[in-house]
Amino acid sequence: MTKQPITPVEEYKRTKILATIGPATETYEQIKALIEAGANGIRLNFSHGGHEERISQIETIRKISKELGKPVAIVQDLQGPKIRLGDFDDVITVRAGQELRFKYGAKWPEDGIIPIQYDLSTKVKRDERLYLFDGKVRTKITNIKDGIVYARADNDGILLKRKGMNLPDTNFGGDVITEKDKADLAFGCTQDIDYVAMSFIHSAEDIEQMRILIKNHNVERKIIAKIETSFAIENLDSIMQATDAAMVARGDMAVEVDLESVPVVQRRIINLGLKYGKPTIVATQMLGSMTDMPEPTRAEVSDVATAVFLGADCVMLSEETAMGKYPTEAVKVMKRIIKYAQSNQGVVGFNFVDDVHDETTRQISISRAVIRLAESIHARAIVTETKSGATAINIASLRPDMAIIAVTDQPRTAQQLALVFNVKSYVQPVSKTAAHKLTDFLQTERVFDKGDIVVMVSGQYPGVVGSTDTIKVRQLS
Repeated sequence: MTKQPITPVEEYKRTKILATIGPATETYEQIKALIEAGANGIRLNFSHGGHEERISQIETIRKISKELGKPVAIVQDLQGPKIRLGDFDDVITVRAGQELRFKYGAKWPEDGIIPIQYDLSTKVKRDERLYLFDGKVRTKITNIKDGIVYARADNDGILLKRKGMNLPDTNFGGDVITEKDKADLAFGCTQDIDYVAMSFIHSAEDIEQMRILIKNHNVERKIIAKIETSFAIENLDSIMQATDAAMVARGDMAVEVDLESVPVVQRRIINLGLKYGKPTIVATQMLGSMTDMPEPTRAEVSDVATAVFLGADCVMLSEETAMGKYPTEAVKVMKRIIKYAQSNQGVVGFNFVDDVHDETTRQISISRAVIRLAESIHARAIVTETKSGATAINIASLRPDMAIIAVTDQPRTAQQLALVFNVKSYVQPVSKTAAHKLTDFLQTERVFDKGDIVVMVSGQYPGVVGSTDTIKVRQLS
């Protein structure tokens, strides 16, 4: 039996926290502090750093997870076709109306052409938008000739080496998974990683291509679709059906689409996640001011609470924990906001089950029955046996107002469920009485009390994926 820190079920943090590690959180002590503070998952940003340091980080995370008895999800976030300016020493000043020239491998200032890290000339078209320095300088493409992309600036600004470029009108179909991504994925498939996050996807076909690559490595990983391009938003429904989870990647999304549309897209993604039973993660600048300050702004507090009210499974910290001055404090603050928001969920008057989830599959029908039974008899928790995690995810997608406790013999499943709304996982061997034994254990640990009622969900064939068919009610004695 995996022993975890004992917390009354009513005090479970329902919305989970994914924290990014970086220069500010490299050591064993720093990573442990994040997990102890409330981080349920750790994001490894493969846009930075080498494979050797990742090996050490993964080993450290797993060591801490074992010591604390707390399943922790590890997310490998692939860079994707993130296009950047190349290397140059100068600060390039740009004036509105100025013509700029870009070329893969160019030499600045010798030839007067700004270097870029990707040959855009084969992808872009005239009149498409080209945003530089993550949207600070906006241009429109006027011509493509001899591998050179010509663009006219719409505003004044400056350019610095290696800063990001965004092309909201350009279709990169077929090149979404880069050679760097493939190399990083091959490495990740040799490591103890739970999720692979795909950047700048355009369509469901990109998800399927990644699934084939993972299968070819003969490992099991869940895919997180990062929604950040206008093409992904256009194909959102099919992407949400194809993926295992989704991230509202608001940083690049805000450059790729109109700023005012980001909150609407965020809600669409969360709603589709609820509809299709796919966990959702809200990311980027949730507590951005805590990168430098010990407290968040009031707007940031509202932002995190809104994600909780809308039904997101998870909220993410990026720079705040990767390079901020107050990484542990950021996790603690986020946890406080989540717990206060969930305790006041009723003020928003939103019923997830009736308003969003209209699926009528066998699994969802069973999950609905479990929740209605649990509510009608005032059960303290739902305890579900699961091999793949699907049963727990289906129940969680209906957002019951009680804890979901999952028991599985698969450490990978327990780790993946660490990012799923309101699910707390335990690992123990396959058994027809696994849920019964777990409730006994939790009663001895004073998580449950004598007289408590729990609803137990299991299958006729323990350890077999998709066999959930049994619902039992147990009153603890």
